Amino acid sequence: MMRHAKVFAALGDETRLQLMARLRDEGPTSITKLAEEFPITRQAITKHLRVMEDAGVVHSVSRGRETLWSLSARWDARLARLKSLIEG
Repeated sequence: MMRHAKVFAALGDETRLQLMARLRDEGPTSITKLAEEFPITRQAITKHLRVMEDAGVVHSVSRGRETLWSLSARWDARLARLKSLIEG
């Protein structure tokens, strides 16, 4: 049940939902690029992404000095499980 709480916490923030939408639309993206359209620091973007990563919503891949973030491939499976849990 704790896993579900992490997903709800990750999705319960407007900034995180906006980050998810950007990643959905743009695919793998760096923190620098993500931060261009948000009125918060790159450090704050990183903190949001780490919360989302801990919940399994996004994942990161290091490429040289840059880290690219994208939606988790497991996200669809998590949504299906969440739907099943809610519909019970």
